[in-house]
Amino acid sequence: MKKILTVLSLFLITSISAQNLSAPLPVDSSIKKGVLSNGMTYYLHSTDVTKDVASYYIIQNVGSVLEEDNQQGLAHFLEHMAFNGTENFKGKGILNTLEKEGIVFGKDINAYTSFDETVYNVDNVPTTPKLIDTGLQILHDWSNYLLLTEEEIDAERGVIKEEWRTRQNGQMRILESTIGAMFGHSVYSKRLPIGLMDIVENFEYKALRDFYHNWYRTDLQAIAIVGDFDVAEMEAKIKSKFSAIPAIKNGPKRFNIKIDDNQALDYAIGMDDEVSTASIQFGIRHNNSLANETVADLKESLLNGIISSILRERFSNITQNPDAPFIGVRAGYSNATRLHNAFNIQITPKEGKQQEAFKLAMQEINRAVKFGFTNAEINRVLVSYKSGYENQIAKLEDRSHKQIIKIIQSNYLDNNTIGDLAKEYEIAKQILNHITQEDLLKQIQKLYTKKNRSLIVTGVKGKNNLTKNQAISILNEVENSTTLKPYKEEEALKPLMAGVNLTPGKIINKEINKTLGFTTYTLSNNVKVHFQFVNKDKNKVSMLVHSYGGTSLLPLEDMPSASILGNVVSMSGLGEFSATELPKVLAGKQANVNFKISGLSETISGGSTTKDVETMLKLANLRFTKPRFDKTAYNVFMQNVDNYLVRKSQDLKSKMSDSLTVTLYGENNPRKPLFNKSYIQKFSLDKVEDIYRSRFANIGDFQVFISGDVTAEHLEPLLEKYIASIPATKEKENWKDNSVSWIRDNTDKDIYLPMQDAKTSVKIAIKNEMPYNLKNAYLMSILGDILTLRYTQSLREEEGGTYGARSSGALSKKPVSIASLGVSFDCNPDLAEKLISIVYKEIDLIKNGTIQQNDLDKVLTNFLKEREESKNSNRYDMNAMQTLILEGYNRTEAENFEDIINAITTKDIQEIAKKLLKNKKSYEVVFKPQQ
Repeated sequence: MKKILTVLSLFLITSISAQNLSAPLPVDSSIKKGVLSNGMTYYLHSTDVTKDVASYYIIQNVGSVLEEDNQQGLAHFLEHMAFNGTENFKGKGILNTLEKEGIVFGKDINAYTSFDETVYNVDNVPTTPKLIDTGLQILHDWSNYLLLTEEEIDAERGVIKEEWRTRQNGQMRILESTIGAMFGHSVYSKRLPIGLMDIVENFEYKALRDFYHNWYRTDLQAIAIVGDFDVAEMEAKIKSKFSAIPAIKNGPKRFNIKIDDNQALDYAIGMDDEVSTASIQFGIRHNNSLANETVADLKESLLNGIISSILRERFSNITQNPDAPFIGVRAGYSNATRLHNAFNIQITPKEGKQQEAFKLAMQEINRAVKFGFTNAEINRVLVSYKSGYENQIAKLEDRSHKQIIKIIQSNYLDNNTIGDLAKEYEIAKQILNHITQEDLLKQIQKLYTKKNRSLIVTGVKGKNNLTKNQAISILNEVENSTTLKPYKEEEALKPLMAGVNLTPGKIINKEINKTLGFTTYTLSNNVKVHFQFVNKDKNKVSMLVHSYGGTSLLPLEDMPSASILGNVVSMSGLGEFSATELPKVLAGKQANVNFKISGLSETISGGSTTKDVETMLKLANLRFTKPRFDKTAYNVFMQNVDNYLVRKSQDLKSKMSDSLTVTLYGENNPRKPLFNKSYIQKFSLDKVEDIYRSRFANIGDFQVFISGDVTAEHLEPLLEKYIASIPATKEKENWKDNSVSWIRDNTDKDIYLPMQDAKTSVKIAIKNEMPYNLKNAYLMSILGDILTLRYTQSLREEEGGTYGARSSGALSKKPVSIASLGVSFDCNPDLAEKLISIVYKEIDLIKNGTIQQNDLDKVLTNFLKEREESKNSNRYDMNAMQTLILEGYNRTEAENFEDIINAITTKDIQEIAKKLLKNKKSYEVVFKPQQ
């Protein structure tokens, strides 16, 4: 009977995909959706991906496009006000209530405002009865019960002004000047969510309240709760609590913006003194339907995705050529607004080659439009798509809260189907199996239309920028070219391990670790592999290959080449394959291996699905046995470096970073060099190769860690084949202490830089030698977190002088045990000195013993909460294994974490602050606008 049903279902699937394209897509019944009598929509999904917590979202179908001209910025302002007083949480009541439970503002508690929606979230709230009620009460208040007091409104004006100031830079100013062309001169182009500061600073209280009461209403709201709870019980609570919220009758109609068609190319160019490299974006706008999705929509989406993937591969191949006029091109079809999608080609030209870059990019697009794609290209993408579906299905139960919320949000705002992925894949397979070259040719011709085109150029002052007339001329030339030829079908590629003569080794010893239960294999080449099976994350395997030494063992003259080694070697490919060939060989495989040479160690890290563990180990083997050092790739990299130097020459953040380095370490410190022309002249491909080979010459000096959803029976023969076969010696290395000191123990300096929009950036750091132990390390982190809470209150909320100040404390163990505390923020130049004095005042209060127990409790609770939640992932077990082997202690024991955290007092915080500040070294560097 089962066989008959299977055949019947396959027949129906074939019938649906081949004939009934209007059939609806299958729906995921695990996500419960309902609508209350007042019009509010709710979504519920039960998952224990993180045990004993839930995440609470409210999705408002309200964004900045609904503002009137005199309301610009109010949608975003309202988002801020949701954290500044509600009927049941006065003032900062929401934050204070949640932070006591270890839920952190900015990380777990947040919101955003966009053109078409405003979304609030509280993530990872423990599912105790009390906190479930708290989470629901917060959503309830956000829906209809904001207080919007005059005092809180006025206090928030300064915060939003500082948010604007922090985000304002050359790229933002260019966006503001070109956004009209991007959005067809529609309302979108006049409604950047941050708004106009004149309105933010001066609007009347009634204007904000009117916007709130007009648009924050149940028929435009959805609540979504995802986590470890009983759906039926949660649904009953929602119906009881939210149904009583009154519906707004005769409210203004929620409208969507349809951008008018344009027949001629819509062109805009923007330039700014802080932007010194060009970019080009060519777009073709298409209408997007909000109708219920069908099989036809799935097919079109698959076709568009395949086209984007092949174009990405083609342009990647071109960029490997030193003669290419661009550094990179991204081409693809994506969402633009609620009623529009766009086929976009984004080009990063090399300096002085805007016209050539645009022409070559459009030639390649038109080659595809005229001739389509090769069978080899199509088949690679089809294999990858099928593999991608299968891997997603294998991990369905391990989707994060945010992944599920994204699906829900897409359904509520854009009417996208909450799809049953397994059933969708059965349909998709039939579509993919029948996709032809003709299908893809027709689809890209459908995307490449002559109307609704825009071209946005980020130009450079004084340079030969791409003009509208030049662009039109280039488009006419390439579109009417008779010399374009089809893309060549490449030859079949060799297998990944081509050219490698493997002589498998053996596992000569197997030992079970009594502390954590992992297995340590000793291989015949004396390499030790530490392995633990753990399937908290289904279908996921991780690997780390670790050795001490790093750049600390290199002579100073090799340091410049060492700094670029990762880029150059990665761009060179691996084994017998160039960087353009390697992805083709790996098509359909979900495996990656990266390497890194840091100050004290060298590592190879990798990840894969369960079925692709062998590919991951093959790649690791090649990293040791057949690395590549390609001269052509090096030349391309050096051209990219030249472009980077041009870009950073006028970039404000780069100027600040370089100025800070010189201030702390001097003009020409060989261990803290500036990335400039004289520095890049010291690069050498030969040295890159010598350094790499010296660092990865002997796998016998490495320890291998593998953790995840793979059995020992599967893994063991692969270890013998791919790891035990690598030649090794018994030689061991260790790192050296090459740490570099500041040129002065204490620095207080103002640095003046030219700025288009005036802002002050403050960088403060304090450091001191301190004995390393776990308690001191935790105390330094806690000190930084407490100060972040204090600065949020004093600098942001009370003074309104900054969007946010970040404080971070740490205690390093290697190469020297140093405690450090850093504070950084952007602010209003007029308030800088006052805010800086408050920074020191808060530190002194802690040193003198004035520590709010409430602040300490919030931070300690967060430490314990996050540690408990981390146990739900494979990473926790991987980290525990590495810590035991490399650091010598068991991080899972209560005595090494919970016992320490639970015993910390305000006196401990005071004492660590006193130790840090006694005979401290410090700097205060303040960047100010040049007058």
